Amino acid sequence: MRFVGRRVVFYLFTAWAAITINFFLPRMMKGDPISAYLQKNQGKISPEAADALRTLFGLDSGKSLWEQYLDYWRLLFSGDLGRSFSHGLAPVTEVIASALPWTIGLVGIATIISFLLGTTVGAIIGWRRGRASDAVIPVATFFSTVPYFWMGLIAIAIFSTALGWFPASHAYAKGLRPGFSAEFIGSVIYHGTLPALTIVVASLGGWILGMRNMMITVLDEDYVTVAQAKGLPNAKVVRDYAARNAMLPQLSSFALALGFIVGGTLVMELVFSYPGVGKLLLDATNAKDYPLMQGLFLVITLAVLAANILADIAYAILDPRARQLEA
Repeated sequence: MRFVGRRVVFYLFTAWAAITINFFLPRMMKGDPISAYLQKNQGKISPEAADALRTLFGLDSGKSLWEQYLDYWRLLFSGDLGRSFSHGLAPVTEVIASALPWTIGLVGIATIISFLLGTTVGAIIGWRRGRASDAVIPVATFFSTVPYFWMGLIAIAIFSTALGWFPASHAYAKGLRPGFSAEFIGSVIYHGTLPALTIVVASLGGWILGMRNMMITVLDEDYVTVAQAKGLPNAKVVRDYAARNAMLPQLSSFALALGFIVGGTLVMELVFSYPGVGKLLLDATNAKDYPLMQGLFLVITLAVLAANILADIAYAILDPRARQLEA
């Protein structure tokens, strides 16, 4: 219980700090979102409408910074993240909700595939260290050093332009109406295959190398030697003794990767013109859309915290020593 209690207190404090920074950071910047919005719409908005906008966003001069901070928390608890200037004053929650499924579907699936494949291959290579399978490591490492930008352009040049196997951009075919029809789902999978493969290939080397190195370290432990001396099958020794302990550090990295799924892969989304959260964040930054920037930062932060909580739980389940150290 002490382990759980300490973790809860830590993550509650971290969430409060992140939300507080999220409130103060835009207010420390030069100008404010209303001024930026009025500057882009000169002559289109009356002074009365400008005052109404400042009141709507809690920036009216009649309120102190502390009152604005309390109002910000009240709006958060009511699920109101404000309105986006760059999307016709649409609610920020709706704007983020429209982009979030695309990022989670693409980057999430690609990250999970990369983790599972890389961890499995790394465990096998670590177990069979010193053999021909080690040749996979420099190849995978080479691809992991290539920036997403170049990887995406190379993939488009080969598989889209030269071979014509996959489309070069967008999330689905033009003219299709989003829905749960077989035609639309097939188009989404077809358009998402190339960017997903780009992410998998680019991130596979890190998972393979990390798991392989940990496997080599774990194989020298006494409990692995005893398991082999008992005559247990190699598959059982690898799965239940070596890999289970070797993958513990991988979980922390995987948790961070899961948390940053929400943030999207900005460069990849730009190269493939994919309507994800990363591209949305860049557009919000360029438009100085502070409410949308705040909303995206908040969602990404909470996603990272949630992923770390799940990693702590998984770590405690796989390694009881973690709970004993906290006791």
